[in-house]
Amino acid sequence: MALLTVAVNVASRPGSFGRKRSTLTDVITVLPRKAPAPRAVGSTRRGLTVSTGLAGLSLDAMASVSYGPEAIVLVLATAGGAGLGMTVPVTLAIAALLAVLVASYRQVIAAFPDGGGAYAVAKRHLGHRTSLVAAASLIVDYILNVAVSIAAGVAALTSAFQALHGYTVWICLAILVGVTALNLLGIRESARAFMIPTIVFVAGIFAVIVGGLMRSDPADVVTGAAAVGDIRTVGVLLLLKAFSSGCAALTGVEAIANAVPSFEAPRVKRAQRAEVALGALLGVMLIGLAVLIEKFSVRPIEGTTVLSQLTEAALGHGIGYYIVQFATVLLLALAANTSYGGLPTLTRILADDNCLPHRFAVTSPRQVYRYGVLTLGVTAGVLLIAARGNMNALVPLFAIGVFVGFTIAQAGMVRHWWQTKTAGWRWRLALNGFGALLTGVAAIVTTAMKFIDGAWLIVLVLPALVLGMERIRCAYTRIGGRRGNGAIPDQPQATGTAIVVPISEVSELSREALSAAMSIGRDVVAVHVCLPGESVKAFTKAWEAWHPEVRLVLLEDSDATVGGPVAHYVRENFSGRRKVVVIAEIDPPIGWDRVLPSHRSDELERELRRMTDTVVCHLRVQVV
Repeated sequence: MALLTVAVNVASRPGSFGRKRSTLTDVITVLPRKAPAPRAVGSTRRGLTVSTGLAGLSLDAMASVSYGPEAIVLVLATAGGAGLGMTVPVTLAIAALLAVLVASYRQVIAAFPDGGGAYAVAKRHLGHRTSLVAAASLIVDYILNVAVSIAAGVAALTSAFQALHGYTVWICLAILVGVTALNLLGIRESARAFMIPTIVFVAGIFAVIVGGLMRSDPADVVTGAAAVGDIRTVGVLLLLKAFSSGCAALTGVEAIANAVPSFEAPRVKRAQRAEVALGALLGVMLIGLAVLIEKFSVRPIEGTTVLSQLTEAALGHGIGYYIVQFATVLLLALAANTSYGGLPTLTRILADDNCLPHRFAVTSPRQVYRYGVLTLGVTAGVLLIAARGNMNALVPLFAIGVFVGFTIAQAGMVRHWWQTKTAGWRWRLALNGFGALLTGVAAIVTTAMKFIDGAWLIVLVLPALVLGMERIRCAYTRIGGRRGNGAIPDQPQATGTAIVVPISEVSELSREALSAAMSIGRDVVAVHVCLPGESVKAFTKAWEAWHPEVRLVLLEDSDATVGGPVAHYVRENFSGRRKVVVIAEIDPPIGWDRVLPSHRSDELERELRRMTDTVVCHLRVQVV
């Protein structure tokens, strides 16, 4: 694009005092953007297919196979063999809920081809506050996904190598730091790169299922006794608790609906097929593993995951066992990495909507939302340390936020069909309504059953997040009103300016500061705060010898600081005028030298920035 120059001439006209205003010429220059480099033939960016969509968007759901069945077994094992005999029925109930969710999210994909996350659906159909609840549930979901995925991956690793069991927390934190660092560096994930580990993992799970079903007796495997518990708990409450624990396996079902624009045309059909394929694969794997759990009478063993026991029972302790375990570790690490793409994007959207600090919408030179990445890494690290790297302590927290998001998304879709009333809207409304009812009940059951196991934390965190985002939004509304957003301000007017230069000593730094101040205006005042133990006579003598032809004001030390006396002097002596304070400071080289300066300038700036009519100018003198 050629250089564009627009000149606006305002004709001279008599002023109010008979003077003529000078002709005003504003020149607006728009520099051309750098033309994009031509793409090579065949280098056009392609969207996701069904297979690459599954690999890139369903890692959370696929990875849940490693901890979902174990969460069920941990609950049912408290009732001994009778309880473990209910593993398949509980898993079938979860699979039925999965089928309803998949059918419901197919409708979300059709209705929101630009991305149908719970936040977007709620914002359009359920109001601002409900959308914040959805956003809070997504934030909790993303953070817990990182913590649970890493903890589950390390559990699979320590199951294969028992000697590492004592270093669980350190391994979890090392993986977390590595994943966070890669995302801060802007290493982008690729759905095609995820295909191989996803295929290996899914093939390994199916190999375990088929191999286990074909075995009449399990391979040699260490068995353990069921956890001791009250056998009288066998009944509806136990089954509900097992169901609520196993529902953690449903996380990630909504991911495809959130990323419909990423698919190739026809996007909606491809995304819907990927959603169905995800539901089918996840359902078959969950049911197949549940059948093997009952067949081999698998019980929880300290230091060994249920998936590790099933793999060893079906394939033995050979190469096949290690392939499945390493594939599980890798897939769980990749599943954790997907949150680093989701949460920073969500926080950027919330920041654009004035619900989070705007710094969450600022990218680094590598196009990374660093504040979102760092927030995710730090909070996930706190959870891992608090849980001591135990995935079973984190899984009970997982399903609540997931089901809150599910329920809000389905309720929003009910409102959507009621308002649009397109062809077939009645059965679509009924489907989403049934899904909202089921997920709402599941959220209540999960909260009630897991409340004392840590769900109380989520019950507190979700309202706290919503309240915090509401307060941030109100604060930005007040700031916007003060800035006069949307209105044309009055013409700027020049006012008298006083330039104040704090001087600590007669030196080259003082010369630089005064030179800069004299370049700004004529009314320059140098101020010096007489600190305890200082020789005022020696300073005055040095100033008189220098004689810089700038008025000097000596200030008494009133509070053992520099900032207080200078701020008081500026406030009391230049009423009705614009004040400019020039602060000169040494800019030391990079490294430990930065701790050497006294940082009195920081103290001074903290006092001055409270004064709205004062401009603070920093003059940094570099030391080579």
